[in-house]
Amino acid sequence: MFGFWKTWKALEARGIMGINRRNADYVLKYNKRSLYPIVDDKIITKERATAAGIHVPELYGVISTEKEIDKLDEIIGGRSDFVIKPAQGAGGDGIIVIADRFEGRYRTVSGKIISHEEIEHHVSSILTGLYSLGGHRDRALIEYRVIPDQIFKSISYEGVPDIRIIVLMGYPVMAMLRLPTRQSGGKANLHQGAIGVGVDLATGLTLRGTWLNNIITKHPDTTNAVDGVQLPYWDGFMKLAAGCYELCGLGYIGVDMVLDQEKGPLILELNARPGLNIQIANDCGLTLRTHAVEARLEDLKARGVTETVEERVAFVQEMFGHIPGVEG
Repeated sequence: MFGFWKTWKALEARGIMGINRRNADYVLKYNKRSLYPIVDDKIITKERATAAGIHVPELYGVISTEKEIDKLDEIIGGRSDFVIKPAQGAGGDGIIVIADRFEGRYRTVSGKIISHEEIEHHVSSILTGLYSLGGHRDRALIEYRVIPDQIFKSISYEGVPDIRIIVLMGYPVMAMLRLPTRQSGGKANLHQGAIGVGVDLATGLTLRGTWLNNIITKHPDTTNAVDGVQLPYWDGFMKLAAGCYELCGLGYIGVDMVLDQEKGPLILELNARPGLNIQIANDCGLTLRTHAVEARLEDLKARGVTETVEERVAFVQEMFGHIPGVEG
């Protein structure tokens, strides 16, 4: 018991945030319960983002009832690729990514051939709440399939890599690139075997990676180095993430974004309870950074000042970026 206590105190000294602290000091403190539907329902998130002029994957259609499954052909139309996902799903469960058509059937991004009837059955399962938070009845989205930017070709296996940025009261505090692997089935989900790679807030350069809670430097499938990769449009990603505070009103969120090879940065979804593995990928605790932001907010409040998105991004890049003379 003493050994465990000693280890935990050492982690606390490094600013490592645990689940209890995240829930009590940040999720409960900064996230009003009444605002959760904005981030828990992907359709609402998408509608609000679109209204705010924020780019998201195009929504082709929504199926809300069993009867509306008959509209699936009409929604898909002549498209050869698309994505079907639950509106209130979590962890990437329930998502089908169609990459092509084959002899009257569909080919998924992993190469599996499925029939139209199988897709209809999957949509029906989504509606019953099989993949939703809390098991409640859900809706199915049919939307644009993101084509990852070529920058990720050498460090990702199938699927779509995404960027997670944790934002406190409009201030980005930590970022991570999530890379699909063969083990994760092409999904950017760390719990299913994807890689988490830290990202320098100031420059958008990737740092080291974590895979199944082990520190790695190379992708297990491509064997290419995951560190030292310059992510394009980095300031754009930072400003997008920072602006999501005004979009949803929640003070502590994870913003998940992708880089499409034609459409550029897109917001996928927002998360009111972002995970903590991002700290391993960055070799840095969240608490030290969140405390610095809270101190900043207190100072600004005392002076009656409110910072713009650009000012908030500049502050965190100077405070937390891995640049000469600045502590990360």
